[in-house]
Amino acid sequence: MKVLVTGFDPFGGEALNPATEVLKLLPDKLEDIEIVKQQIPTVFYSSLKVIYEKISEIKPDIVIAIGQAGGRKEISIERVAININDARIPDNEGNQPIDEAIYKEGPVAYFSTLPIKAIVHEISQHNILATVSNTAGTFVCNHLMYGLLHHIATEKLPIKGGFIHIPFIPQQVINKEGMPAMELKAIAKGITLAISAACHYSKGDLKIEGGKLD
Repeated sequence: MKVLVTGFDPFGGEALNPATEVLKLLPDKLEDIEIVKQQIPTVFYSSLKVIYEKISEIKPDIVIAIGQAGGRKEISIERVAININDARIPDNEGNQPIDEAIYKEGPVAYFSTLPIKAIVHEISQHNILATVSNTAGTFVCNHLMYGLLHHIATEKLPIKGGFIHIPFIPQQVINKEGMPAMELKAIAKGITLAISAACHYSKGDLKIEGGKLD
């Protein structure tokens, strides 16, 4: 199988983005899985152009997009992307869309087609914090997840796709008192486990609890 893994470049005044740093630690091969890595600009629509072009070029079986979620303490496997851009801060080219549909003719939302419960289970089995998340925000991460799934659906591509948010890494929180972080090696291990689970459970997810009361 071939898996495309993407990570955003730094944004919001940060010197680095752990999503890009993780790409550097991922292997090129995992068992019989080929892993292709691609950095994505933290820019509305330009991010979609890059991922669409990469999908056309390499024709992956699975696409896993990764983004930074500062403030979260665990690796978050996103369940759903919504059809809205509502940027609290500008992207890396100064764009700040507010209450705008990503695709005007698109559905309200798309669910991830990754085996999200299996991914959480596999990561957790290695003592790395992981959870199912029910919001990917309304910034470029949600934008990319929605755009990816919309592209797969409208082009009728035989691809599974979804999004994973990761925490800050320790050097990002030195001056952010009380902000959680996770070691980069642990995140990379978690993403490697996610890739493996996405391939091994490509025909169906685990039927285990993963919901939240709030």
